[in-house]
Amino acid sequence: MTQTPGIAVTGASGRMGQMLIREITASEKMHLAAAVERTGHDWVGRDVGEAMGGAALGVTVTDDAAEAFAKVQAVIDFTAPQATIAFAAAAAKAGIVHVIGTTGMTDEEIAQLAPAAEQGAIIIRAGNMSLGVNLLTQLTRQVAAALDVDYDIEIIESHHNQKVDAPSGTALMLGEAAAEGRGVKLADVSDRGRDGITGARQQGDIGFTAIRGGDIVGEHDVMFAAAGERIILRHIASDRALFARGALKAALWGQGQTPGEYDMLDVLGLKR
Repeated sequence: MTQTPGIAVTGASGRMGQMLIREITASEKMHLAAAVERTGHDWVGRDVGEAMGGAALGVTVTDDAAEAFAKVQAVIDFTAPQATIAFAAAAAKAGIVHVIGTTGMTDEEIAQLAPAAEQGAIIIRAGNMSLGVNLLTQLTRQVAAALDVDYDIEIIESHHNQKVDAPSGTALMLGEAAAEGRGVKLADVSDRGRDGITGARQQGDIGFTAIRGGDIVGEHDVMFAAAGERIILRHIASDRALFARGALKAALWGQGQTPGEYDMLDVLGLKR
């Protein structure tokens, strides 16, 4: 039987890290080969399955990413921007697939991933790994291209009360799609803060609203509002596992691809 690809999970103790580990161990198409945590974390040196409160999985949590990546075919990374940049460099040295679900990255931080892609990493990065969200992104681009600036664009996103960045990576991805549809740069039309006497809305702006509360997994609305009508495109995620499954699909798709930078539209064959 052909050996399945070995997968490393960074941020193994996190909410997404543990979800990814469960999905990988349940899959017949891949296997968990490494789990990475930051130096000093109390999971380091322990079996990751036992650390999660279950049966041993035969994978010891390590803080040495380079060593972990040397024995896998892909790493799935939902951590923090600076950690992701360091992991990209390690993935380049190992010549493996680096699936990035990290959010909150600035344009400057994203640009720092380019050298890794040039030096051997197959980087697949997306603000959201969900099939439905990526379809929503395509629809947002198409609707924005079809409607003129008489239709105000507002992106409303809701997440759990532990999320640390806003707007969400998905909201920004949707904003980029709307801006592309209109032939403008999001940085030139983004409106992210309204408080006090703000004045009238600027025509052509793309507005963002972030809601944080409870255990909301993820909800995103793209509203096109004009005099007399509103068009609302919506995606609701009720199970965090869908993001993990999308990331796993990306890790498998990346096997055998040429080093470079890709996104979920590539994975799903939705590139225009």
